[in-house]
Amino acid sequence: MKAIFGVLSLLIALAIVAVIAKGQLRAAGDLSARHDLAASDAAAQLAEPGSRTSPAAPGQGNGAAPADPNGATVADQARSMQQQARDGAVRALQQATERNERADP
Repeated sequence: MKAIFGVLSLLIALAIVAVIAKGQLRAAGDLSARHDLAASDAAAQLAEPGSRTSPAAPGQGNGAAPADPNGATVADQARSMQQQARDGAVRALQQATERNERADP
């Protein structure tokens, strides 16, 4: 009986993780699709010579999100955040080492 409940609880936990992962992957896919659509719209406006129309304001137009001014992809942003976290951790360890050296006579 214990084994049945153990397997059942494992399956329920696995189903919950799968639903959360599916939602996260769907959200990441939507973001990249919006970024691609906004980039293609911006390129189309730049490609038309003599076109003096301004891009649509956020919330107007074709529903695409405005392009990222830095042009960084989600992967680039993730790498940047990871590097910032590493740098912060290294800085904190160096400060702790210096503080310990000052504390020891």
